[in-house]
Order: sequence, then structure tokens, then C-alpha cells
Amino acid sequence: MTPFRLRNIPLLSRVGADRADTLRTDVDAALAGWPDALVLRVDRRNQVLIADGSVVLGGAAKLGDRPPEHAVFLGRLNDGRHVWAIRGALEGPEDPHTQTEVLDLRRAGQVFDDTSAQLVATATALLNWHDSARFSSVDGSPTKSARGGWARVDPVSGREEFPRIDPAVICLVHDGHDRAVLARQAVWPERLFSILAGFVEAGESFETCVAREIFEEIGLTVTDVTYLGSQPWPFPRSLMVGFHAIGDPEQEMSFNDGEIGEAGWFTRAEIREALDHGDWSTNSPSRLLLPGSISIAREIIESWAALD
Repeated sequence: MTPFRLRNIPLLSRVGADRADTLRTDVDAALAGWPDALVLRVDRRNQVLIADGSVVLGGAAKLGDRPPEHAVFLGRLNDGRHVWAIRGALEGPEDPHTQTEVLDLRRAGQVFDDTSAQLVATATALLNWHDSARFSSVDGSPTKSARGGWARVDPVSGREEFPRIDPAVICLVHDGHDRAVLARQAVWPERLFSILAGFVEAGESFETCVAREIFEEIGLTVTDVTYLGSQPWPFPRSLMVGFHAIGDPEQEMSFNDGEIGEAGWFTRAEIREALDHGDWSTNSPSRLLLPGSISIAREIIESWAALD
């Protein structure tokens, strides 16, 4: 069999802009770039304006002569312009004839170009973090945004806090040949299936987490846990780390923690047919409805299904 690897970089892992992290602490450079900078607006529902697959960016200068206190620095476009993000009401482009849509990354990320996906994913993660991190986790003191929005500082003690990321594993279990496991969470509608995932615990490696989560959720013992790729998942602050592993179809499944309502082994032909019908958002009559293209789960499933 052809070695199993991802065929494509997951959507939210693609790079379309320079993160320009050195500018986060270079106040003079940030201020010098502000008059020509662009601003991404993200509303309270994490929605943005999209036009022809690109996120709508407005001029920064009209916000004042310097970045607002709660603005976050996202990076630098290929033309050198800085891009910042703010939480606020959406504003249409300067050209009133431009057709726009209000979309969020989770439901419609497949329409975003690489640069837009990167900018919106980063902005969503940072702004969500700021919304919940305005006070110190140590003593409750009010904190202030710093480093272009990439840190918060206690003005009294000087202690810095940085954006929290919650790592989670996601794994396709297969038999090494023609069958793979798909599962449905108990709270999901009928026919919605995906691969297995779970959060990494303290003191645990990714590989150990894969084995533990799969055993806890469906009672299978897996071997040959192998890394595939990763993807940020800013809903609200996860990093999905993808794997595949070998399981035995003869081993009886058991749903131990109550999270999984249904699971089973499916052939490559069955999964290919389900992929041909689209994804969860369609009205397909397919026995299986699979994740949309924004998720690394979709890329893992498609990559396995494409093997000879």
C-alpha cells in the first residue's frame, strides 16, 4: 500500500502572510506602519466580511494615529502593509458595489483564500483569548495588552501571560488494509460521523493520548501510532494534532465514557462514496455524512480514502 500521508496542507495550517513576530515588540516600526496598515474586524460571533474569497480589510488610519489598546497584530502582507485585528461591528468595503458575505471560519472556511484563512484563524484565536484573559490568573489583577496583542501584562508585578493553546489529538484508526473506524458522538444528529479525537492530559505525550482516548471512547487497543500533521482550531483555542493508528477489526468495541453513541468499521469504498456526496452541510441521502473541508479530519479521511 502507498504510505499514508496527508495529500494537502490542512486549510487552517496554510501560510499566506508573514507573521512578522519581530514587529510585535518593535513599537517604532509598528507605529511607522500604522498609517498604511489594514484592519480586520471580527464581530462578537467571530464573523467577518468576505468578498470573492478574501476577507475584507479596512484602512487603519481612521481608527486614530496609533493602534487601539485592544488591537492585535496579525502580520505583514506581501506588499509590506501591516495587518491588525479588532473586535467590533463589521464595516463594508469602500467600494459600495462590492458584493460581500458575513461568514465565520468554522462554517465557511473552505471559501477563504490562504491569506484570509491565516488572518482570520489568528485573529479569532487571539481575540477570544483577550476576551477571557483580562485579569491575572495568579491574583486577579487587571492586565493590559502588550506585544502587539500577543501577551497581557500585570502593570504592578510585570508578570506576562501569553495566549493559551489546548492541544488535542485526532486519529484515524484503520486495519492496515481496507477498513477504517468512523464514529458519531452521542449528541450529534444521525449519520454524522468523523474520526476520534480528544484533549491531551497533563504529563501525557501525543502518542499516549491517542491510545488512551481511543480505548476510553470505543474500547479498541491501537498500535503503530503515526503522526500526520497539525492544524490550529481556534474554537476557542485548540491545536489539532493528527495521527493514524492500527486497530483490530476483530476486537469488540465498547463505548466506555458515554461520549460516543455509535462507531463501526467502514470500507474504503463506503468512505469514498460518502466523500463524493459532500459533507455535513449537504442534504445528501448518504449513509455517512463526513466533516467539511475546513477540518483536518476531512483531510485525513480524504488522504486515507485516496490510497490504492
